[in-house]
This record gives sequence, C-alpha cells and structure tokens, in this order.
Amino acid sequence: MSLSAVLTAAGPSPTPTPSESPTAVTVPSLQDAQESATNAAGWVEENWSTWLAIGLRVLLILVIAAILRVVVRRAITKLIDRMNRTVQAVDGTTLGGLLVNVERRRQRSQAIGSVLRSVASFLILGTAALMVLGTFEINLAPLLASAGVAGVAIGFGARNLVTDFLSGVFMILEDQYGVGDQIDAGVASGEVIEVGLRVTKLRGDNGEIWYVRNGEVKRIGNLSQGWATAGVDVTVKASEDLDRVKATLVEVAEKMNKEEPWNEFLWSPIEVLGLDSVLIDSMVVRVSAKTMPGKSLTVERELRWRIKRAFDAADIRIVGGPTVPPEEDPALDPTAGMAAPSVYSNTASPQAAAASPLTPVTPPGAPK
Repeated sequence: MSLSAVLTAAGPSPTPTPSESPTAVTVPSLQDAQESATNAAGWVEENWSTWLAIGLRVLLILVIAAILRVVVRRAITKLIDRMNRTVQAVDGTTLGGLLVNVERRRQRSQAIGSVLRSVASFLILGTAALMVLGTFEINLAPLLASAGVAGVAIGFGARNLVTDFLSGVFMILEDQYGVGDQIDAGVASGEVIEVGLRVTKLRGDNGEIWYVRNGEVKRIGNLSQGWATAGVDVTVKASEDLDRVKATLVEVAEKMNKEEPWNEFLWSPIEVLGLDSVLIDSMVVRVSAKTMPGKSLTVERELRWRIKRAFDAADIRIVGGPTVPPEEDPALDPTAGMAAPSVYSNTASPQAAAASPLTPVTPPGAPK
C-alpha cells in the first residue's frame, strides 16, 4: 500500500482548537521601525519652526515681565525712600518737631510701598501668565469665566477680610491716624502702637492692647492732631466773693503761663471764661486753655493742683469740703449706747398681751 493510500484511509487530520494553538507574537520588522522613525522625523521637520516660535515667544514674555516687575518695584522703593528723606529733613526743624512724627510717616510710607509693590507684581505676573496661555492657543474664555465665578465666591466668603484690607488701605492713604496718636475708634480707645492693613493695635489707659479690625471702625476721633483743649471747672460756695475768686484764678494762670515746661504745653494763655452755672448753694467757674495735642490731661491736673493750693491760701472754700461745723463731744453717759427698754418685756403691757398666744377653750363634757 502506498503512502498516499494510507493517508487517505486515515482521514483528514483534526484541526487544532484556538485554545490549543500557540500564541502568535508579532515582532516589528526593521522596515516598520524605519517607517516610524521617518514619520517622526518628518513631523518634527514640519513643526519645529512652530514650536521654536512658541518657545521664543514664551521666553520673551517671561523676560519682559521679570524686567518690568524689577523696574516698577525699584521705582516704588526709590519713591518711598525719597518720602522718608523728606520727612527726616523736615523733622530737624522746630515746626517738624511739632507736626511730624518720623515713626508714623515711616510706617505709613512702608505700608503704602508694600501695597503698591504687591499690586504691581500681581498685575504684571497675571498679565504675563494669560499671555503665555494665549501663546499655546488655549481658549481663555472658560478659564476667565471660572476665575470670575471663583473670585466672586471667595470675595463673598471673605468679605470681612476684603473690607478690613480696603479700609486699612484708605486709612493709611488718607493719614487718618498714625503711630503715637491718641484715638477713639468707637470700639476701643488708646494710643496707636501699630497700623496694619487688616488690624490696628491700640494700647489702652490701663496698659491693655486692643486689636481693632479696620473694617469695624465706623468713626475715628483723633485726639493728637491740631490742638487740644484743657478745661477745669472750679465749684465754690455761692457766698464767695466772685472778684476775689477771679483774681486768684488769674494769678494762678499768669504764673503757670510763664513757667517751664508748661509754657511749651500751652498754645494759648489760660483764660477765666466766667461763671458756667449758678446753683442755690454753689457756683461753677470755667477755666480753659489750648494745649499741645495729647497734653490736655497733664495741664488739667497741674491746673487743679495749683488752684487748690491758691484757694487754700486765700481761704476760699471749694464745694466738697466740710460744710457742717463739727459738734462738741457729748458728756459721757454710760446709758447712751444702750437701747430703750421694749414694751414687750413687761408682761402686763397691752402690747405683750396682744402678742401672747391664744389659749384654746375646752367645751364642757369633752374628754381632757
């Protein structure tokens, strides 16, 4: 039997199942790799000029932004230094010593410079970032819309912080107060020891430190600008001689006007304004003067001290002293400190009988 006959008798060979077939591994040929490299080289050759132009444009934007930022910040710094030199030059004069506070102006100029530098950096760098994104042909409309919505949300959530910051900026720019001023901010009062963009630090009369948010200040009373008024009300008996009272006060005022350091604190002579009020048993004489800012309380205390001593020397009685002459000591009586006997101590008195409990009456025939 031939081989072909045997194979024909055995029948067709079984076809292997997919699970039994070996896994085919495709190995890229050298020709495929050469084609991929050719395509990549062609893509780079076609687009290298575009990417080079974009890179150069981005680099140019960043360089210009950096140079502009340095120039603007340096210009602001020179402007602030010039302001400080002007203040120091004025401070050497007598007028500058009265009207200019170096520390206050220095802190104000530094705060203004910090705000201007921050705003300039934000504007320059923000504009540069948007220009870089535009260079890559990125659609900025959705980004700007999202930034606007996020800004509104952040501003609404941090509105108190924004209010404090803006209020601090305007307070510094308008020079409403500075370091060393005595102010009344409504929520607190005291001496300003630090002025910030968000809070102002005050030292109270008892040494406490108040941190006042600038956004909470609705009105400010600055007690250290211009001049202050020292006023003293002198209350005397209605029976005193007005001419003698006035002559004594004028003598005290003239003497205090000529003595140091009160002649520097007083910016106008002490004046006796006259009767401020007249009552049945007393009358009030008003004494007033213009003083250096912040020295009104010191002048008032010294003026009261001098008036009291002058009135004691002139035998002028001020209301508030002993008005009733002291009584003579009574004779020693051993029963003076004893209380009067009570009527309830006598059992026969009507008061004791009324206060005694009632005796219950037993009806006849009732068991005892």
